Amino acid sequence: MAEEKLSFQAEVSKLLDIVVHSLYSNKEIFLRELISNASDACDKLRYSALTQPELLSGAADFRITLTPDKTARTLTITDNGIGMNKTDLVENLGTIARSGTANFLSQLSGDAKKDVSLIGQFGVGFYSAFMVADKVEVITRKAGETEGWRWTSDGLGEFTIAEDPTAERGAKIILSLRAGEDDFLDGYRLRRIVKTYSDHIALPVVLIEDGKEETANSASALWTRSKSDITAEQYKEFYHHVAHAFDEPWTTLHYKAEGAIEYTALLFIPGQKPADIFNPDRKQHVKLYVNRIFITDDCEALLPSYLRFVRGVVDSQDLPLNISREMLQHNPVLAKIRSGLVKRLLAELKSKAEATDGDYQAFWNTFGAVLKEGLYEDFERRGDIMELCRFTTTASDEPISLATYLSRMKEGQEAIYTISGDEIEVLKRSPQIEGFLAKGVEVLLLTDPIDEFWPNVIGTYQDKPFRSVTQGTADLSAIKGTDKDDEKRPEPAASDAMAALIAAFKLALGEQVKDVRSSDRLIDSPVCLVADDGDVGMHLERLMRQHQQPGERAPRILEINPRHPLIRRLASEATADGAADRLKDTACLLFDQARIVEGEVLPDPASFARRLSAVLEKIA
Repeated sequence: MAEEKLSFQAEVSKLLDIVVHSLYSNKEIFLRELISNASDACDKLRYSALTQPELLSGAADFRITLTPDKTARTLTITDNGIGMNKTDLVENLGTIARSGTANFLSQLSGDAKKDVSLIGQFGVGFYSAFMVADKVEVITRKAGETEGWRWTSDGLGEFTIAEDPTAERGAKIILSLRAGEDDFLDGYRLRRIVKTYSDHIALPVVLIEDGKEETANSASALWTRSKSDITAEQYKEFYHHVAHAFDEPWTTLHYKAEGAIEYTALLFIPGQKPADIFNPDRKQHVKLYVNRIFITDDCEALLPSYLRFVRGVVDSQDLPLNISREMLQHNPVLAKIRSGLVKRLLAELKSKAEATDGDYQAFWNTFGAVLKEGLYEDFERRGDIMELCRFTTTASDEPISLATYLSRMKEGQEAIYTISGDEIEVLKRSPQIEGFLAKGVEVLLLTDPIDEFWPNVIGTYQDKPFRSVTQGTADLSAIKGTDKDDEKRPEPAASDAMAALIAAFKLALGEQVKDVRSSDRLIDSPVCLVADDGDVGMHLERLMRQHQQPGERAPRILEINPRHPLIRRLASEATADGAADRLKDTACLLFDQARIVEGEVLPDPASFARRLSAVLEKIA
């Protein structure tokens, strides 16, 4: 077969440019990434060989070798793992098939220092080789196949693929080093890099130098060692390996469960948000081993989706080696392991939340939106998760617990008040919270999509119901607040005048609204929209429309402020003959104003503009 030339996916080219020119000052991490990939390839073959032992034909003992050649100025990294065929080479080395790639790249600013953090969340893996090499060759043959392949690229936009009959099972990566990178041919430096970054790899990493072989790492699974024998640096590098990440873990949890079910867990909570954390598939990423044999890194039954930010390994002594991924979903042993893992993780988070060092806030800012999904999904542990939740409020930019919220409730306040939307600063200016702020009542500001669902599922916290300030009536008269400006506000319009104004508004707006009524929640704004009890919340309805979810728009209730100067004047005119006709345009304008404040797109902007012009003409 002739050599075939292909172009990198645009996203790969952009990543390569950043990696090569501006990303890492610590270039030696390229070796960590390539050794980590080689280890994963061996793990995958070992698992596949449990049911297809013929795949191990040739060499059953897995290992990774490093071969520096000072004359040719090449460094070769070889593994005898699962290998790749032509399709794998194109998909794995020519494209990034990961969900969220476009969104990730859109966040890149061009500022190298800022982009390092983002790239670290995404991971560059194989492409890090181009930090030190101006040409990379991959010679590979997939286990169970006879054809071998050679992939070659200078990282500048194209790569070539051709058949290679010399390829053996696994992958051989040949790096032709850039000028000035000859240190990576030095045996001493290679040993130090392996010891620093890859000592935890459970396979031997063998350095071949001058025809002599030397194992450069401990070649024992890190999680099987005693905690007292593992340094913080070793834990960190194992996290980098298992999570394919570049940040530092926020916390590390390493323990061995003993008793009826025995397993070892080495778990990490990342310091930064992984790029795929909000992918629709919501996969967890803890690797499952059985007696140090890799089984899968995609076991849905191992951890619930709301803990999908956790990385690490779980090694069980009680699961059969030949268990299929389908059988894992209903295995009672795995169910008990899952229960134990969740319990330990939530206990660790509780301990962190109760500490006074403020470190928990960093976790909450990064993963709080994910953890809150457990309020909706995990009935058994809902109470534990609720104690871990933190909320920004109208009285506190620093997120607080619900226990703190309850301790600050006003006398006569019988509910936990919430408002949901897209941005905190916009919510703080919402007309619906004016009356609550005037009374000194704190309102939770909810901006995560899951916030639309869990309050209705939870119902109450310590016997106090959750209540949206944008839904239902708002009788604040029983709350003994601290409204010092109440005496300064004008008297409300007369009740008969308000009744006439409300009747005129109802006539003008018709079925566009469910009702028009006087408001107890407005202070500075003339009008606002609220949802009726039992109707879909306004923010949730907006989210559903954004995601093309079917459903009719529920008509809303228009509340009007009887103390507002504009409403008082309109009410005074509402009892005169012919007022209903004169007030029609004003009613529509105020209704449109309320919709604009809610972030809605007006269905008839032309009519809004016409009415506004007519009103301005009268006062000009």
